[in-house]
Amino acid sequence: MMMNNQDEKYMLAALKLAARGVGSVEPNPAVGCVIVKSVQIIGKGWHRKFGESHAEINALEDCKTLAADPAGSTMYITLEPCSHQGQTPPCTDAIIAARPAKVMVAAIDPSPHANGKGIELLRRAGIEVQVGLCEREARQLNAPFFKFTTTRKPWVILKWAQSIDGKAAYADTTQRWVSNELSRSDAHKLRHRVGGILVGINTVLADDPSLTVRPRTRRQPLRIVLDSRLRIPMRSKLLRNTKKAPVMIVSGRQAVEEHSTTVARINKKDAEVLALPAYSGHCEINLLLDELGRRRITQLLVEGGPKVIASFLKERLVNEICVYVTPKLLGAEGAADITEALAELTEAVGLDNVNIKQFGNDVRLSGLVKQQSRETSGIEQQPQLENEFRGILDEKNRGIGPAEHTGN
Repeated sequence: MMMNNQDEKYMLAALKLAARGVGSVEPNPAVGCVIVKSVQIIGKGWHRKFGESHAEINALEDCKTLAADPAGSTMYITLEPCSHQGQTPPCTDAIIAARPAKVMVAAIDPSPHANGKGIELLRRAGIEVQVGLCEREARQLNAPFFKFTTTRKPWVILKWAQSIDGKAAYADTTQRWVSNELSRSDAHKLRHRVGGILVGINTVLADDPSLTVRPRTRRQPLRIVLDSRLRIPMRSKLLRNTKKAPVMIVSGRQAVEEHSTTVARINKKDAEVLALPAYSGHCEINLLLDELGRRRITQLLVEGGPKVIASFLKERLVNEICVYVTPKLLGAEGAADITEALAELTEAVGLDNVNIKQFGNDVRLSGLVKQQSRETSGIEQQPQLENEFRGILDEKNRGIGPAEHTGN
């Protein structure tokens, strides 16, 4: 494929635009588009919000602000344009009507309804199409999308906060948070990305969390509790506010059979009980991921305590890790020892594309789990990203966005 530094510059600009949609376009992928004619950008756009027009349409509309004709131009698009009718018309129709001379596509959409079909339609219309410019960066930007479309399982993000000595909570439950307010606000950006948030029953019993996204967004994720023995209190915040966001209690099949009255009470509060096989008192989380995939939950945020965190890591189900470290040694004042739970791991877990950012005195360390990120999204271990693209990821909390390139 013929390309030059200018081509890379324009595609990186499109990727930077695409990253603006992370947290707003889910379950669609984040997509950006730049249109260039006579070495001048005449249009740019990105998919701004789920249900609204796609990046290519917005970029073509932007050409009108300069009274520029896109005919004969080069379009730089971060993901293969959609060619099917969804809630919006196919983007390929609009591109063909605009008559660009060339379309540069960063990555092919592997969805069954796409998978090169959009590219083929453009070529049949006489438009030159080149694929693969900045593909690695494009796949990283939408890593959950590539995982979900190829495995039908959600991208799993593991998030926790801890002190320097590995304590995730205070022993005194009147002191609720280990991390500071800035870190907690940043963590809500993760919640904006996902379709489901998961905790264990011990977190519910200790903290009585709401697990909602703040500030309130267009949709609230499914709130999931691993509760193998159905111990959730009927007066918990989760069961008192099911109208704000859906709730799923995941329990063992034997417990569901033995506690039918409790199940009925939970159902009466408009919460769902999902029965799964349980081994040694723990629900089979791999089967849970299969079920969430069937429900089109494309990203899952795991906010559980040490045991839940360790269980996901032991099963090799984690794609991304985000840890907030507060500069405190809690010692005897601390509880929920993360290091003790992680000592059960038999293999080390390495991270790629590590990002470190400070929030007040807290430090956030995040990255992609090496083996899982390569196996499930096709991202290979690579040298450090270009400085410009790393800036894009930093701005958008690693800039990873989800799901299927549907017609909204």
